Amino acid sequence: MRRLLQWTIIIPVLAWVLFFTGLVYDSSFFQIVASVLLILSVMSAVHHSEVIAERVGEPFGTIILAISITVIEVSIVVSLMMSEGAAAASLARDTVYAATMLILNGIIGLCLFIGGLKHYEQNFSASSVTIALVSLVSIIVFTLVFPTFTESVRGSYYSTPQLVFASVACLIIYSSFLFAQTRRYRQYFLTVGDDENEEAVEPIVINNRDFIISLVCLIVSLGIVVLLAKTLTPTIESIIVNYSLPKTLVGVIIAAIILLPEAIAAIIAARKNRLQTSINLSLGSALASIGLTIPCVAVACIMIDMPILLGLDIKSIVLLGLSVFIVMLSLSSGKSNIVYGVVLLVNLFAFIFLMIYP
Repeated sequence: MRRLLQWTIIIPVLAWVLFFTGLVYDSSFFQIVASVLLILSVMSAVHHSEVIAERVGEPFGTIILAISITVIEVSIVVSLMMSEGAAAASLARDTVYAATMLILNGIIGLCLFIGGLKHYEQNFSASSVTIALVSLVSIIVFTLVFPTFTESVRGSYYSTPQLVFASVACLIIYSSFLFAQTRRYRQYFLTVGDDENEEAVEPIVINNRDFIISLVCLIVSLGIVVLLAKTLTPTIESIIVNYSLPKTLVGVIIAAIILLPEAIAAIIAARKNRLQTSINLSLGSALASIGLTIPCVAVACIMIDMPILLGLDIKSIVLLGLSVFIVMLSLSSGKSNIVYGVVLLVNLFAFIFLMIYP
């Protein structure tokens, strides 16, 4: 643990040094180096959040991880929208939509497929899934579907009162989900199944020194992730434009970078026959990604009087609805199956394919 902790301290410091030298603006080589440091800094931030989570216990661990990643997402989206103005009006929608599709189809699909290959069948709490999906469906409709059909403002926009209402609704729903996960129905979100079939894990003792170091390093890592992502996004956009690809891929790339460490953590948990932890991570992050990102972006946009495009087109609504529907069916029984994973992964490929070839 000491070696990993040292590694996760050194990487963000190197990233900060590179950023302040200004070399990342002038050289393709240093932009590649910055991209590597960006990904490693995200993993560093997640590691430190896991150390903090180990100290506070479950299910608070998965909540801290989800909220840490959401802080990264919110910071990147808001900073890019403020710097690019109206040209980035759809960035929040594209990033949140991409993150939701990657989580529901990619992360959950891989967890079900890989876990099923190794353990044949895995158990989890269907009650926890129901609570999460009920909350998620409502938040998705309020934020990504209704703006397409409202009539107060022309286009897929909310009026200011509608945006305020949707933001408050998201916060209320997400808060009630957290209350259920941490207090009222906490037992639903704990690992279930045969203890004999689960791989034993040595409890890690986190002392005060490691806790404080991780807390400071988490803030340092989050800060440099936001700055590097904002710096590298124009380069990513130019590459996408040069290859005649849709700019909505920028949101997918940002979401993929942010979700990479979480995906790794969820897949490792599934391989260890702890699918409940994988599902807590996945659905909790999907809820946080929408339920916290949209209200934060909405506040920023209202303050600077900038429009925010939220509503999806009909094709995207159908794909999103299909993904949610299949996840609901796949997780309704409390038992996993590799077929569910395969279908979800095909949905993910369809999402990427139809974005490139609309």
